[in-house]
Amino acid sequence: MLYNVLYYYKRAMNMAQAMINFRMDDDLKKGMEQTCKDMGLSMTVAFTIFATRVTKERRIPFDLVADPDPFYADANMSRLRKAITDVETGKSN
Repeated sequence: MLYNVLYYYKRAMNMAQAMINFRMDDDLKKGMEQTCKDMGLSMTVAFTIFATRVTKERRIPFDLVADPDPFYADANMSRLRKAITDVETGKSN
């Protein structure tokens, strides 16, 4: 792990540099800074590692999952199927 961090750090320091600015929640930024510090990294090195992996692997290097649409929740789908059956069989009010 340490070798990988040093590799990315040296690579980041030896490349032509570009400045990237983006907005982030202040508490999230503080948490990220502390987590990086605990791992012996700067945020620059952490984001460089992230950007390098995205570029090399051509994917986000972790799973992104959206909360499912509540309309399609099992309970709602069961209720809708029952309602359709009731309508089709004449049991609806």
